Amino acid sequence: MTAAKALSAGPQAVVERLGRVLDPVDARPRPPRFGDGDLNGAPAPTGRKLKPAAVLALLLQDEEGLDIVFTRRADHLQAHAGQVSFPGGRQMAGRETLAECALRETQEEIGLAPEMIRLLGRWEPYETVTGYEVTPFLGVAAAGQVFTPDPGEVAEIFCTPFDFLMNPVNHRLEEREFRGRLRRYYAMPWKGRYIWGATAGMLKALASRWANGHPRS
Repeated sequence: MTAAKALSAGPQAVVERLGRVLDPVDARPRPPRFGDGDLNGAPAPTGRKLKPAAVLALLLQDEEGLDIVFTRRADHLQAHAGQVSFPGGRQMAGRETLAECALRETQEEIGLAPEMIRLLGRWEPYETVTGYEVTPFLGVAAAGQVFTPDPGEVAEIFCTPFDFLMNPVNHRLEEREFRGRLRRYYAMPWKGRYIWGATAGMLKALASRWANGHPRS
């Protein structure tokens, strides 16, 4: 079933297609294939030692459709204050898998227990300009969850329709100055929320899988 047919068939067909086009949760890690440098003359990977991290793109499913959950980081944080992101963070090396990291961070940041989430798979790690190798996972939970944001990290939790994020029409290429250089990046603004940078880059990679199927290595 194509992406368009899955969307027209309903949320369960979308979830089933996603399960087919993603890598298994416990798949052997791939080297980064996407990153902040892709649009700025230095495609990832760069060969530097990267810090492993994981995030969870959480789908909320009901009979009408699917939404992806985002957090807006607290304004007082030293790093990435106020930015929109997926729940996630740095892996505790030797103490958890990347999937466990994504689930732990999700529980810590938005209060949703791992047993409420069904992981569908993962896709290519993303290399950030700040030196992280971020592995994104996709999970699904029933709509109507009650979230409890961690006030030390999260200022807001909001949801954006899955079909909006997967539509290339909504993937804008923008630029701004960062550390004295003009850098280009993807952005997917939605109702006053500014989804951009690494989060938008990971969504762009997910959209490619969603539209085209599992990429050949």
